[in-house]
Amino acid sequence: MKVIVCGAGQVGWQIARHLSRERNDITVVDNDPALVQRATDTLDVQGILGFASHPDILERAGAADADMVIAATHSDEVNMVTCQVAHSVFGVTRKIARLRQQSYLERGYSALFRREHMPIDVIISPEQEVSVAALKRVAYPGTFDVHEYFGGKALLMGMTLAEDCSVLNTPLRQLSDLFPTLRVMVAGVRRGKRLFAPEPEDQLFSGDQVYVLVDARDADRCFEVFGKTHKRQERVLIIGGGNVGLSVARSLEAQPQRVRVKLIERARARAEIAADALERSIVLHGDGLDPELLTEAGIERTDAVLVLTDDDKTNLLAAVRAQSMGGQMAISLINDPSLVPLADAMGVDAYINPRALTVSSILRHVRHGLVRSVYLVGDREAEVIEAQVLGTSQLANRAVRDIPFPEGALLIGVLRGGEFLKPTGGTILREADLVVIFSLTGDVPQVDELLQVAVEFF
Repeated sequence: MKVIVCGAGQVGWQIARHLSRERNDITVVDNDPALVQRATDTLDVQGILGFASHPDILERAGAADADMVIAATHSDEVNMVTCQVAHSVFGVTRKIARLRQQSYLERGYSALFRREHMPIDVIISPEQEVSVAALKRVAYPGTFDVHEYFGGKALLMGMTLAEDCSVLNTPLRQLSDLFPTLRVMVAGVRRGKRLFAPEPEDQLFSGDQVYVLVDARDADRCFEVFGKTHKRQERVLIIGGGNVGLSVARSLEAQPQRVRVKLIERARARAEIAADALERSIVLHGDGLDPELLTEAGIERTDAVLVLTDDDKTNLLAAVRAQSMGGQMAISLINDPSLVPLADAMGVDAYINPRALTVSSILRHVRHGLVRSVYLVGDREAEVIEAQVLGTSQLANRAVRDIPFPEGALLIGVLRGGEFLKPTGGTILREADLVVIFSLTGDVPQVDELLQVAVEFF
């Protein structure tokens, strides 16, 4: 596949890294020579210096025969014009744009992106992705990561195991015997710095970080088995009243069960905007690192603190301070993946990486076969892929034990007729089944091949 990635910042670079490793023909476009140089020096890609929205630059990048354009520059307007030019001048069939300004995404303006106006096939909103992720962290406080599959019928949850976990030192193959009605599969285990797909004989130990896929109806019981409690979060403090913080506060206000929300914003003008936009939430103007202000916000009675400013270091420090003053759970927004180990060392309960969420959203539109969702685990160490089984793929009409999954890949869930199935070696996959596969990054190309339609289909 020939893909033009417009924008060589963190998101564009990560997308180019993923796609180039999967044997795609990638060209990166950016008007910053240093970013173009970094991309061509570190990745197997071509680099073009210039503005992606200019027709001559897209022509030099090969738009005339490109399969896809991904517009991920820092400017919404450049991204939109890039897609327009790619469509009108070069006839590119697939165009993806990252848009951050929420006014573009309001329902009343959705006609703007139709084919006859500004033809964008897929719109990715980092703010919306982060808001959804933050709400999930609040909803499942025993986790450091959570993602929905099968339209919310299954949950991928990341949990750190403590010494009181009842399944420590137990081979995974015995979990089905111990809990025969529990629909859960252990997908991946991080032990120290190593993430691996476990074998049936592997055991879990205190300190392990595990990723499990569980039927959403069994989530509470899964928490019990893995030594976690699932307490409803009634009091939430948000630090940062920008687009993300305001979006999260609005969503919490709309929850069927009331959540008491307080929001701290340092910029007075932004705090006033938030106060006008929110109906029941309390907005405080000040610094989220100020101990007196945190005390005024009732930090010692707060169930969850979401630190969502646009500064990573502030987010980490505010999360640690909130915890030290009695906040039950702290969740920090972290854009720079190099700071993630620091967050773990500082004891921050969970973090959200907007760039990883954006990359995940884009990747699902690039994969072969009927891929419905792709979620990145860690720093691109693994992917959790939801896809539909195609009739002539290598998955259809075969027992799981007979499918040539690579060593680092596991089938961890099946949805058939609207019901979640916990797969076994004897499970026979059928056409139109939905499946979730955990795969270490190095094995993703082989998994991608398994999902593709066989050549004889044509």
